[in-house]
Amino acid sequence: MPRSAKEKTPSFFSRQVFEARRFYLQLRPKSSHDITVVSGGWERCAADYRINRKSFPYLALEYVAGGTGRLHLAGNEFPMNAGAVFAYGPHVPHEIASDPQSRLSKYFANFVGERAVQLLRAIELSPGQFRTVTLGDDVQKAFEDLLRAGQRTQGNTSRLASLYLEALLLTIGDAGDAPRAKGQRAFMTYSRCRQFLEQHFLVIATLEDAASACHVDVSYLCRLFALFARQTPYVFLQRLKMNRAAAMLEGGHLLVREVADLLGMDAFHFSRVFKRIHGLSPSTFASERVQLHRRAT
Repeated sequence: MPRSAKEKTPSFFSRQVFEARRFYLQLRPKSSHDITVVSGGWERCAADYRINRKSFPYLALEYVAGGTGRLHLAGNEFPMNAGAVFAYGPHVPHEIASDPQSRLSKYFANFVGERAVQLLRAIELSPGQFRTVTLGDDVQKAFEDLLRAGQRTQGNTSRLASLYLEALLLTIGDAGDAPRAKGQRAFMTYSRCRQFLEQHFLVIATLEDAASACHVDVSYLCRLFALFARQTPYVFLQRLKMNRAAAMLEGGHLLVREVADLLGMDAFHFSRVFKRIHGLSPSTFASERVQLHRRAT
């Protein structure tokens, strides 16, 4: 359960902040395989914000939402801008400083557990590592979900916070890496293609159509998505279409074959793709949503 605001704020929370939203749950977590969230939140740093630690008692993850600053992490120096994400923990020295003229706005999460260590390693963000992600909006939303979960007062708060933290780590893993200077042109082409697909996915039938409309060849389009999105453009298109299909079925006014027709897909192929993306058939999804609406009313 979240601790009362009247209780003493943990000493590892910086006082050099202008504004903050925080929660803290398990300040003395037990060692376990599962993820246990200790604390988290969001803070807008003061002009004199500076943290200098030789170690930290928990695993920690931070994400820069705005402003600029400098980071010394495990002997390396990094510039901090929007999209920067980094991790530290026990025996990982780190120094974080905000630019007084462009104060940092950042999210953070502190946690323990073998599962967390495994996930950090899988997304190439073990303690001492730094990345800059391309899909920052997705990461920020995942941090906000964790923050809301941590501020709950119900009995399942700790468990929910652990699940939201796992979702956050997976989101970061899918967020892609921002390009270095020499990759800026490729990233701009990727962004242009992605935006086009998001706006026109309903009328794009094949990868050849997508590549032609984006004025690139299919192999280059695939390389761009592999580099910056860690998925194929075909899977990206399928997810867009199946998300729209779920929205169409949500209201209960359309049959599965009608939704397939609207998406320009064969009904059998549509059902197979829908189940692969969402984990259940479109007919099962539609019937379950109807039952939920009935119970709600």
